[in-house]
Amino acid sequence: MTEYVGARARPGAVLTRWLLPLLLFALAVCGSAPAQAQDPAPFKDEELDQMLAPIALYPDSLLSQVLMASTYPADVKDAAAWTKAHPDAKGEAAVKQVESQAWEPAVKSLVAFPQVLVMMDGKPDHVQRLGDAFLADPGRVMDRVQVLRKKAQEAGNLKTTEQQTVTATTDQNKQVIVIEPAQPEQVYVPVYQPSVYGAWGYPGYPPYYWAPPPYYYPTGGFVAGVFWGAAIVGVGNALWGGCNWGGGDVNINVNKFNNVNVNNKLSNTNNKFQHNSAARRDVPYRDSKSREQYGRKADAGAQSREAYRGKDGRDADRAKAESALKERGADPAAGREQLQGADRDRANAAARDTGRAGAGGATAGTSQRDFGGGSGATRPSNSMSSSGGRDNALSGVSNSSASRAQANRGSASRSSMGGGGGAVRGGGGGRR
Repeated sequence: MTEYVGARARPGAVLTRWLLPLLLFALAVCGSAPAQAQDPAPFKDEELDQMLAPIALYPDSLLSQVLMASTYPADVKDAAAWTKAHPDAKGEAAVKQVESQAWEPAVKSLVAFPQVLVMMDGKPDHVQRLGDAFLADPGRVMDRVQVLRKKAQEAGNLKTTEQQTVTATTDQNKQVIVIEPAQPEQVYVPVYQPSVYGAWGYPGYPPYYWAPPPYYYPTGGFVAGVFWGAAIVGVGNALWGGCNWGGGDVNINVNKFNNVNVNNKLSNTNNKFQHNSAARRDVPYRDSKSREQYGRKADAGAQSREAYRGKDGRDADRAKAESALKERGADPAAGREQLQGADRDRANAAARDTGRAGAGGATAGTSQRDFGGGSGATRPSNSMSSSGGRDNALSGVSNSSASRAQANRGSASRSSMGGGGGAVRGGGGGRR
C-alpha cells in the first residue's frame, strides 16, 4: 500500500493511522487481567440491628441456637422441610427423631421449635446474612443484641412476664440484659412487631419481620408488639447453647449436648461453639476472612465427601507413583504409549499375515481343484498345508467370501470326481 500520492494520503493509510491506536487500546483492555472483586464492606450497625430484630428478644438459650444454626443455611432448609412434614413433632422428642440426620447439632436442636424453623425457612436470605454476620464478628453481633434489648426495655416492651424472666446483670464488666424462660421445661417463642423497639432510628434499614405461621399461632394477637405462641413443653436437653455476653461468643452445655446427641458427643473441653465448615455444603462465605478461616476445613470436608462416594485417594496415589517413577528416569505414560503402539503393530502384522494366508489358500485351491480328469491328479492339501501354515486356518474368518468360493470350488471338484471316467478308482493310477 502506498501511503501518499502527492500531498494527499491514501484512504488505506488514513484508516491505518486511526485504527492502529484503537486496536492497541482494545488489546490492552482485553489482555489485562480482570480486577479481583473486592470484599463487601463489613455490616453496619443498622444492618446488624435490621437482621437481629426478629430474634433479639428470644430467651438467651434459644437465641444462641438460632445464631449457631444460621451458619448452616442448607441444613436449616432441610430441617424446615422435615418439620413441615411432621408438624406435631416438637420438644426433645422431635430432636431424638432426627438424630440420624446429617445436619449439624445446632440445626437439629431447632426441630424442638418447629415454628422457628418455619419462620427461618420463609426468609432464607435473612438467615444467610445473619449467619455471615455471626461468623465474621460474633462479639459485635452479641453487642448489637444488647443494644436492641435496651431499646425494647426503654420502650416498656421488655419485662418479666409469665412467659419469661428479664434481669439486668454484669458479665465481665459489661452491663447486659438476660432473658430466660419462666419455667425451664417450657419455652415460649415470641413474634415481634418492629414497634416493640420504639421509634426505629434507621429509615433506610427497616427491621426484618418474620411473620408467625398460622399453624403454630392459630389464635390471639399482638399485645404491646408481642405475639406469644403456645409453650413448647418437654424441652429438656434440646437447648444446650448459651450466650457468653462478656466473651462475645456462644457457650455449650456439654452435658445437655451429649444427652441429646448420643452418637456425636463432645469432650468437656469443647464448651464453645466452633463452626464446622465441612457441613456448610455449597453455601459460599461472604468475606475473605471467613473463607480463609474456614476454607481449608471446607476442602477437607469436600475430600471426605469424595471418599465417601468412592474416590478414596487412589487417583492421588497413582499420580504420586508416576511422579516417583519419572524422577527415577521412567515415564509410565510413555511406556503405556509404547505398549499401545506395539499392540497396534502386532495387530496390523497379524492382519497382513491373515490376508496373505487367505490369498495363498485360494491359489492352492485353484491350482489343485481340477484333478479329476488327469491320471496324476491329487487331492488338495488340507488347511494345515505348508502354503498357508497355521495362519491359513484363519483365512476363512478374515474373508468369508473367499471361504465360500473355496467351498463351492471344492463341491464342483467332488462332482467332477464322481462323474468322470474313473478319476478316482478307474482313472489309470488316480489315487484317493
